[in-house]
Amino acid sequence: MPADDSWAVGLDVGGTKIAGGLIRFPAGEVVAHHRTPTRAGRDPADILADAVGMARDLRNGVPAGGRFVGVGLGVPELVDPAGRITSGAGVDWRGVDLVAKFAGVGPVWVEADVRAAALAEARFGAGRSFPVFAYVTVGTGISSALVQDGRPYAGARGNALVLASGPVSVHCPGCGAWARAVLEEVASGPALAAAVGADRAEEVLAAAGRGDPDAVRAVRDAAEALGSGIGWLVNVLDPGAVVVGGGLGLAGGLYWDLLTDAVRRHVWAESSRDLPIVPAELGADAGLVGAALHAALRMA
Repeated sequence: MPADDSWAVGLDVGGTKIAGGLIRFPAGEVVAHHRTPTRAGRDPADILADAVGMARDLRNGVPAGGRFVGVGLGVPELVDPAGRITSGAGVDWRGVDLVAKFAGVGPVWVEADVRAAALAEARFGAGRSFPVFAYVTVGTGISSALVQDGRPYAGARGNALVLASGPVSVHCPGCGAWARAVLEEVASGPALAAAVGADRAEEVLAAAGRGDPDAVRAVRDAAEALGSGIGWLVNVLDPGAVVVGGGLGLAGGLYWDLLTDAVRRHVWAESSRDLPIVPAELGADAGLVGAALHAALRMA
């Protein structure tokens, strides 16, 4: 664990917002919060400038005598074991010298956002009592991470997080057509909103809670599709539990009931079907706490 009274800045860069926090260890206490819209589609350099400015402001909050260990940067991209960003689906910072950009703040350590959140849940949240669990985040995108003994598994290339971005191809024996469904295009937050022409997934969830039939159908379709994906994950990995986070993943209510039911129906092994499926305990802070913890552990 990080040393007593050590401090780190955690940044969680998402498709909707950049969330930052000043974190005190070893408790993982969030002492200060900052947040700003990402405004996706802007020049990636401008988004990076916002992130650096936020980190600098948070760094200034470290009290005299506190040991600052650096900045953890969680990104919604593939990150290899050396900390290099290898994809540009959301925020394209491939090839950017991030160490130089953050030089005025402190050392920076990059991690995929889902692994950062999974690390936080393993150390401080819902994963603490499970030696092996799968973390799934559902929001603007959908990703997953397997956690073993407190450590998220990155894979050989850092790519062990892609749960819902690749197509699933199914051939129809009747008409001969191929259906190539992409889970993220059905079950993510933006997909849920688009299904009924809403601006935000929260609007759809609220309408479903009021009994609106179109909203209920959209929520049911999204939860069923994601449940099949998580069920497949359970079938392949056999985790001790599934921890679900992200803005949509923590929606609760009808969505949660439909999702957990769908997961269990898609788990093949009877002995796995009743595994714990629990919401992330750190909520929206999981990504920034985990990014800061990643930096603290790397420095340690």
